[in-house]
Amino acid sequence: MQISSVNDVKIYNLSHGKSLPEWLSDRKKRQLQKKDVDIQRRIELIQDFEMPTVCTSIKVSRDGQFIMAAGTYKPRIRCYDTYQLSLKFERCLDSDIVAFDILSDDYSKLVFLHCDRYVEFHSQHGHYYKTRIPKFGRDFSYHYPSCDLFFVGTSSEVFRLNLEQGRFLNSLQTDAVENNVCDINPVHHLFATGTSEGRVECWDPRVRNRVGILDCALSSLTEGTEVQSLPSISALKFNGSLTMAVGTSTGQVLLYDLRSSQPLLVKDHFYNLPIKSLNFQDQMDLVVSADSKIIKLWNKDSGKVFSSIQPQTNINDVCIYPNSGMLFTANEDPKMNTFYIPALGPAPRWCSFLDNLTEELEESPESTVYDDYKFVTRKDLENLGLSHLVGSSLLRAYMHGFFMDIRLYHKVKSLANPFAYEEYRKDKIRQKIEESRTQRVQVKKLPKVNKELALKLMEEGDDEAELASRKKKGKALPSVLGDDRFKVMFENPDYQVDEQCEEFRLLNPIVSKVGQKRKKKLRLLAQQPAARADEDDEEPEGRASSEEESSDDDKSWVEEVREQRRLLWEEGRDRRRQERKQADRNTVLQPQYYQIKAGEEFRSFNDMARKQRLQKASLEDRLKLEEHSGTSHMVDTAVGSKQLSFTLKKVNCVFTILFLQ
Repeated sequence: MQISSVNDVKIYNLSHGKSLPEWLSDRKKRQLQKKDVDIQRRIELIQDFEMPTVCTSIKVSRDGQFIMAAGTYKPRIRCYDTYQLSLKFERCLDSDIVAFDILSDDYSKLVFLHCDRYVEFHSQHGHYYKTRIPKFGRDFSYHYPSCDLFFVGTSSEVFRLNLEQGRFLNSLQTDAVENNVCDINPVHHLFATGTSEGRVECWDPRVRNRVGILDCALSSLTEGTEVQSLPSISALKFNGSLTMAVGTSTGQVLLYDLRSSQPLLVKDHFYNLPIKSLNFQDQMDLVVSADSKIIKLWNKDSGKVFSSIQPQTNINDVCIYPNSGMLFTANEDPKMNTFYIPALGPAPRWCSFLDNLTEELEESPESTVYDDYKFVTRKDLENLGLSHLVGSSLLRAYMHGFFMDIRLYHKVKSLANPFAYEEYRKDKIRQKIEESRTQRVQVKKLPKVNKELALKLMEEGDDEAELASRKKKGKALPSVLGDDRFKVMFENPDYQVDEQCEEFRLLNPIVSKVGQKRKKKLRLLAQQPAARADEDDEEPEGRASSEEESSDDDKSWVEEVREQRRLLWEEGRDRRRQERKQADRNTVLQPQYYQIKAGEEFRSFNDMARKQRLQKASLEDRLKLEEHSGTSHMVDTAVGSKQLSFTLKKVNCVFTILFLQ
């Protein structure tokens, strides 16, 4: 439900909110109602109160129990029972409905005027009878005393169909070329028809003679009105025995007293749109006039606007529920709007709970921002030089600022800044220049983060776009730079690629080779078909060469990966060496003590350290150390007379054993 206030009149839109699709199951609808808050808060006054596509007209039966609505597509009529708050029946028709009327107090007798000149009658069970009128019809009225149907349309004649006798009677000959609308006074049954020339002709059905003509075209023109075409009559409605309202195609409503040829009041909608519906609200002496954009409620004596309703979609018809403040609208939309205005009257008996609901809402009023007032802060008042008005009746304190009259604001604004128009003109010129600059060649700006990656992606995107342009059915892949999911990668410094890290250096050779292969493939695919045909003739050699190139590429990137690994190992070794040196510099030296055993001669600390290293070293290392002295001789007499000779060579070693007897 949506609440709006115009001229301090609360208007409740009971149809506002989400509508559920018809193809959803009941279980799905219940689940959505539990989850969606907007669906929970909506008020579904009448179940399925909508049309598949568009609703053209809507009426209420005289007993107030049934609401009839005609719409499309397919052409259909729907009947809603207000006592059950649901759809009673639906009937599909052969062609679109131009106008329809309810002949009985309930829904049992209906008559439809179709766009193909057919007149169709329905009874309670359904289709009853169909006939055809000589010309295309636009409107009709039913004369209850004589059971005559008067049809007007694209003809100067008014066709009469008597439902009691079941035959056409003599037509009424008018002076007009075409007749748009008609109506019958409910008190003395005067028949009136509105012509395309802007006249209203009144006829007495008892004698079938014309009793008067009203020229409404000249009377509808007011001072300052620009005349673009001849105003025709688009709506007609009687009220009581003497009052008649006439709507024109240029958006004026004229109120007439049948005793005078001059209008009592001329009300302009200021939209230059044809008046589509006219209704009278007798409790408040109001006229409800509607064009395709707005519904205006105004006093029929003074013409003062009482309130107005502006739906989101175009209006086709307006119907007021009798003796209540509720009205229905047929729109260029599947949903038919239901408005409740408590100031016009109480809610109908079948939805009396609306009165309690609106009373609870009025107890907690919400602040409303008016279009006739401008909200300004203290700083705005200082800039305009209106600080001295604080506390006066010209400013109304509200929250952190004030409300002031919009006319006063515009006047002071123009005095405070007389060059506002020049600034506005310069802004418009600047906008035009910027729009023309967009047609030039755009220079691609690199982002602040990951510039190298962005440049690489731009180059690849240009190659793919060029390839796609050459192909007839080719489509370029979406760019990473244009995808909102990856824009943080080029804005946040935390996503900067570290090219010196070990993972990047090991992966870079592979990525670069893949990129080179991809570019090479794009170039090959972009070549002309004739060149590709020549290559297909040499198929074996081409394949062999491609295989060799692929194998060479594989070897090359493998070698690059190995080289990177070697460089990383050397850098790691150097780094560790530097760390050890730095640790040695930071280490405090402690004195070391050596013990000299008995029978040993102390020479130096280096000899002691050398002996210790020799004891721990292997035979091969000890022999390498003594290699400089040539051949080593060892003589041991304790074992026997023997001598060992060792000759050290680079490759082969020759051992000579001499036994001395």
